[in-house]
Amino acid sequence: MTKAENRAAAKAYQEEKQRKWRQEAHAAAIAADLEQLAALRKYLIFDRRAGVSADSLIKAIDDYGENLTGDRQALHAQHYSIGGSG
Repeated sequence: MTKAENRAAAKAYQEEKQRKWRQEAHAAAIAADLEQLAALRKYLIFDRRAGVSADSLIKAIDDYGENLTGDRQALHAQHYSIGGSG
């Protein structure tokens, strides 16, 4: 390998390494956002104290979760069916 080829290979390796790092950082940021949104959604459903309906805010949180993940129910609790196998 010549010096120029070696430099090009090293540059490509570093660029790929940085791309993977950015991708992992983005995935971690989305996971953190989803965790916080899930906590807010749970609070609005189960623990809110004001007598005002929070349905529109819960729908907005679900919309945002869908924008992040492509799954509208990403923040919903994962329940198992009573007679199901899972």
